[in-house]
Amino acid sequence: MATEFTSCVEYGLGLSKRVFYGKESVPNPSEMKRSSKSYFPEAPMVYAVVSDPEIVDNPDIPSYQPYVHGLCQPPALIPLHMHGIGMEIEVYLDTAFVTVSGTWRVHCVSAAKRCECRVAVPMGEQGSLLGVESEAAGRSYRTQLIAAEDPRNVEKVGQDGYFLKRQAYTLKVPQVDGGSLLSFKIRWSQKLLYHDGHFSLSVPFRFPAYVNPVGRKISKREKILLNVNVGTNIDLSCKSTSHPLKEVRRQSGRLSFSYEAEVQSWSSAAFSFSYTVHTNDLYGGVFLQSPTLRDFDDREMFYFYLMPRNTQIRRVFKRQVIFIVDMSRSMLGDPLENAKNALLASLSNLNREDTFNIIAFNEGVHLFSSSMELATNEAMLKAKNWVDANLNANGGTNILLPLREAMILLAKTVDSLPFIFLVTDGAVENEREICTFMKGYASAGSVCPRISTLGIGLYCNHYFLQMLAQIGKGYYDAAYDSESIDYKMQRLFTSASSVILANITVDALDSLDSLERYPSHIPDLSSGSPLIMSGRYEGSFPDSIKVRGTLADMSNFVIDLKVQRSKDIPLDQVLARRHIDMLTAHAWLLGSKELEEKVSKLSKQTGVPSEYTCLILLLTNEGKKAPESVMIQEVYNKITQRKKPESNNQKVIILGNLGFGFGNLTATVQNKAPGSEEEKPADATEMLVNAASNCCSRVLDRVCCMCFIRTCSHMNNQCAIVLTQVCTALACIDESTAGFDHKMLPRVVSIVSNFLLIGFVVSLSLPCRSDATAEKEMTLAIIKPDGLYDNYTDKIKNAISDSGFRILNERLVQLDEDAAMSFYAEHSSRSFFSDLVSGPVLIMVLEKENAVADWRTLIGPTDASKAKITHPNSIRAMCGKDLQRNCVHGSDSLQSAQREISFFFKEKSPGSGSMGHDEL
Repeated sequence: MATEFTSCVEYGLGLSKRVFYGKESVPNPSEMKRSSKSYFPEAPMVYAVVSDPEIVDNPDIPSYQPYVHGLCQPPALIPLHMHGIGMEIEVYLDTAFVTVSGTWRVHCVSAAKRCECRVAVPMGEQGSLLGVESEAAGRSYRTQLIAAEDPRNVEKVGQDGYFLKRQAYTLKVPQVDGGSLLSFKIRWSQKLLYHDGHFSLSVPFRFPAYVNPVGRKISKREKILLNVNVGTNIDLSCKSTSHPLKEVRRQSGRLSFSYEAEVQSWSSAAFSFSYTVHTNDLYGGVFLQSPTLRDFDDREMFYFYLMPRNTQIRRVFKRQVIFIVDMSRSMLGDPLENAKNALLASLSNLNREDTFNIIAFNEGVHLFSSSMELATNEAMLKAKNWVDANLNANGGTNILLPLREAMILLAKTVDSLPFIFLVTDGAVENEREICTFMKGYASAGSVCPRISTLGIGLYCNHYFLQMLAQIGKGYYDAAYDSESIDYKMQRLFTSASSVILANITVDALDSLDSLERYPSHIPDLSSGSPLIMSGRYEGSFPDSIKVRGTLADMSNFVIDLKVQRSKDIPLDQVLARRHIDMLTAHAWLLGSKELEEKVSKLSKQTGVPSEYTCLILLLTNEGKKAPESVMIQEVYNKITQRKKPESNNQKVIILGNLGFGFGNLTATVQNKAPGSEEEKPADATEMLVNAASNCCSRVLDRVCCMCFIRTCSHMNNQCAIVLTQVCTALACIDESTAGFDHKMLPRVVSIVSNFLLIGFVVSLSLPCRSDATAEKEMTLAIIKPDGLYDNYTDKIKNAISDSGFRILNERLVQLDEDAAMSFYAEHSSRSFFSDLVSGPVLIMVLEKENAVADWRTLIGPTDASKAKITHPNSIRAMCGKDLQRNCVHGSDSLQSAQREISFFFKEKSPGSGSMGHDEL
């Protein structure tokens, strides 16, 4: 996609030469002549999407260009002129949150015309898109994550957004007027890098010269705000910066900078910043944070960190290192050459007392040596010659074989740490078996090598590689393009192999009531990388904890770390990407639907994309309330179930899934190169929606297609595809246009005939009804006093909405004893009956298919303490305490639901008595 994108931009820049700015303001031709590589966005950019070149013109000074014949396929992309840009960066611990706000003008489209606009968002290290908001001519859009009904089939949803490269996302905003101003607010998160005792940040912020506005005097003002908060009282200092930042505040553990200037041209360099923490030795701490009000998980959060200070302070462990390098045919060319270079560079960093070996694999294995070799100069030269002669891309992929060989070679490891570095670009069928195999070594207490993994491209299963690294107490990284393999592989080796503290234990973790820890095994502390561990827990942390480990000289090391509540640090946001990735790896390994749902909830709650959520673009007109999440989910359900949209002006645009999937076995078997990923084709569902939207107002009525639309929810893919072909073909026919190619007529007739035949057969097999959905039920839900007093109302309502229920009616009432006895007679003699009248209750009528049974399932067992064990995702597990304080009530049958609903919501006739409760 990156190559096609840059070609479209190059084409668009050529097309923009049609725009006339006046004799005094012609742009410099040299600004338009750039290599195709520079057309790839290196900062947030906005482009006019031009299919018809005729619309390209200056909206202020029409030039009456000669008519242009033909269309641009694919559409040209004309970079819009930028009229203002500002960036705010909030750095917390090891994560930066970047917000870019800017204004662009559609300077290249006639005032009477409209075009789509595409925004491209390049992100930094491990970037995660958190949201995009745009506004133009009174219409505003924003992105939002929704749950994907079937995560395994989410790639079938047609996408209007996609990745150009893994760290650059793009999406379209529809129908923007020529000459109008278009504002965007874009937010993403990215990781800080650690090297030689300092943290560094690099943010894409390099704008090409051709986005500078021309033609009229326009103020160009740049603004950058940067805040750093490490959460503890420790001295920080700025080490380097790319832009002339001015320090505006300095406190212990905090730095603030700003930059604002009127410029001749926009920033021509990426924004970079690095800072140093002043300390004499290892340091660390623990941050705690309570769950937020909208958090679906009631447990506390923790963030444990331990930082190295300087590589000269502590010795590094002696190492036994095995490199396992994929040389299947898909690695041919740059991927394998870059991996070779990185391998040889990493070998040169070994010490004389270290030992090493190399295993190259495809269907089989090829060993450099039958035993571990000392890292002498002679062995290094021998290894280089062997690599040059034997690492030739050919054959398939078998990962288990080289791992078995590595474990045999490392079986006799003594007085050193064993390391395995696995580099692959493929997926294999037995990945879970491989994880089980490596778990066996870890649990047996025998030799347990530190396993670090590097995934190349998108065809390998990155979650398998993450899980393998977790099992092996190692590190994981990814190189999505061949250019980054050398750098990423050397960085991974440095981070993982320079261990200064091993076999680390934290005493406080064993005393907690429950613990969910990521990673699941505590890694070693390396001089090239901080040690970070986080998760959820129940219980109490002490004021300080003891961390123990073994130093390289085999002596014991103990350090006391302070435990503190995080102040002004959004720990849930900082941990979101980390927890989502690691939870997804566990969900993949276990095949757990429950963990998948947990990831989906966490993704929607934090705004961080996942494999189990889908990104949508919402139109939110001024003065109108944005659609609620349940309405969004209903729209999504309608689209995925192949239902006809209610109107051509859809307010929800499906952008697609932002995950990178669980590997591609077919591509691995076919030995596709890791850089050959293509955009997934649109599903027949979206093709149907788009085609119907384009042509229903003109042509569907001509062939009476509407009589078949009602059967779409029952159609298979073949039928939907035929209907799509009909709509697409008929959309070409317009009575007001003389450009119809009559040579297409036989093709159109054939398609129509096929469609009518299939439609006739389908309609015969279906009952003739206008509504194919199942009948919905109503049930009664009550949030009891303990649920209201403990502020669980919002959480419960969110759970109701997320589960597909609709709240038809609700009422806050105070039950008196007589009314409670009448309503809840079967419980009047129980010990917890008095709790029903101890305060107000919220009564709700819920609607859904199978509502009674689904609501009972959602609230969980009556005893909340047991529900926490048997049904941990239920409402009573989330909000309840025990058998008496279980937060909610639900009707136990359809008959009970009818009786209970009428008890609270029946209309009172004139002169009727009180129902025994007061509405609040």
